[in-house]
Amino acid sequence: MNERQGSWLPRLQEVGERLAEEWITARRPRSDAPAPRELRASDDDRERIAQVLQAAHADGRLTMEEFEERLGTVYAARTLGELAGVTADLLPAEEQPLKLDGRPVSAFFRKEQREGRWVVPAELDVTAMFGTTRLDLRDAILQNHRVVINATLVFGGLEIHVPEDLEVVRVTKDKTVRLNKQPTEPGAPVVEVRTSNFVGEVKVKEPPRRKRRR
Repeated sequence: MNERQGSWLPRLQEVGERLAEEWITARRPRSDAPAPRELRASDDDRERIAQVLQAAHADGRLTMEEFEERLGTVYAARTLGELAGVTADLLPAEEQPLKLDGRPVSAFFRKEQREGRWVVPAELDVTAMFGTTRLDLRDAILQNHRVVINATLVFGGLEIHVPEDLEVVRVTKDKTVRLNKQPTEPGAPVVEVRTSNFVGEVKVKEPPRRKRRR
């Protein structure tokens, strides 16, 4: 029996992602850096969770008793992991107000992205094969002042959206190139993109330049 045209793509994507993750995990050295779940929560993070709880109470998903209990947990929480668990059963994974998934980002014949309030680990592995990975850092939490992205691009692309004063440099075997077009402040956080690519590109999307006051 002939398979329907294109039905092999999902299988190829799944196999490719699994192999990429296994290969990356095997070669990555162990780190003493705290896991994303162990990072300290800010007041803004607590407010994000509280807003989700208020909406869930308003539409009847939480009773008043449940709402008050979870709200108490939110304002007593010290880490991002404690906060993330409060809304786990209220929203699907892609809509969670906090995303603590530090696994590699892989795009095989498709587009994959990370956005919103998420933790960028000290070292993140990205793979794009005939696809595009999009990393939105405008509302992200950087685990280190200098973050390393190991990008393997095979006829694929990496697109990075940055806030003001976040510098991005691309490091290859023979040179280092600054990818920002706008200036950044001295001592600004740095994202170092180390690339191994075959006809791949890295793009940086910056906010509009501020107009200087006269």
